[in-house]
Amino acid sequence: MFKAIYLTKVENVFAASVRELDETQLEAATPGCDVTIKVDYSTVNYKDGLALTNKSPIVRTWPMVPGIDAAGTVITSAHATWRVGDKVILNGWGVGESYWGGLAQKARFRGDWLVRVPPGMDARQTMAIGTAGYTAMLCCLALEDQGVEPSAGEILVTGASGGVGSIAITLLARRGFRVVASTGKLVESDYLKALGAADVLDRSELAAPGKPLQKERWAGVVDSVGSHTLANACAQTRAEGVVTACGLAQGMDFPATVAPFILRGVKLLGVNSVMCPLALRERAWDALARELDPARLDAITREVGLADAQSVAHDIVAAKVRGRVVVNVNA
Repeated sequence: MFKAIYLTKVENVFAASVRELDETQLEAATPGCDVTIKVDYSTVNYKDGLALTNKSPIVRTWPMVPGIDAAGTVITSAHATWRVGDKVILNGWGVGESYWGGLAQKARFRGDWLVRVPPGMDARQTMAIGTAGYTAMLCCLALEDQGVEPSAGEILVTGASGGVGSIAITLLARRGFRVVASTGKLVESDYLKALGAADVLDRSELAAPGKPLQKERWAGVVDSVGSHTLANACAQTRAEGVVTACGLAQGMDFPATVAPFILRGVKLLGVNSVMCPLALRERAWDALARELDPARLDAITREVGLADAQSVAHDIVAAKVRGRVVVNVNA
């Protein structure tokens, strides 16, 4: 038996609770999965918050164990790559949506989905990073691959006090960029500057409808907000600048014109962390192990137990959480 958060929806009535489940239930719910892990830590991302509060149709299959992230130790494997005792990370692949996820003491995944914990990191640190931090690194790598360098100018990070934003600021500042943080929580300005932001911008300056082309400012953008914020960020990006889009906290819409793209050569790059190819995942995690200061990571992370994840979910959807929340599933 093992504990897990268990989501049900019967006749459109949603329920979430911590339950005792058994191996038979786990195996029945994870067909095609060939690696079982003892989960040490998971986390609560924005998508997890939506699933745990039923605020959005994240869950595709019922009942569901949520959690798009997990880190732990292999306890059984029928996959050629993995052996008992291996330390592994899981991010995305529809886990916590279509497949039972990581907010549990045990989980079963396909071996092809897993990444080895990088040398020098432990399970807790990988979940302090989680999908949010791994996505932030994917955005940084996209800027790097497009040739954006610190000399090109300022980088805008939207949704700055959230998980993606907090880690993106830390990574970009370490890479030598001048980072401007956009947030709806100006009370967090000291926190954002401690992470490396050179300046803090009120999100209201980006959140309303704006002109198709605006004064050029940003050499690059990491956007986790979408909607008018993303449209304005594109409209303010310098000629040949690069905008990475990885979230939709403001909305899924994109009320923009083609003007920034055809008149300034702005590049808009989508960052998909869920189905990201293995080679790019490994590149991102290796870079995180090299570049992310453990002390900085600790400063933006708090830890809760499995039973507390539901209350955190409500807070994260209400934008009351800053940084990262690690879930110790065995606490």
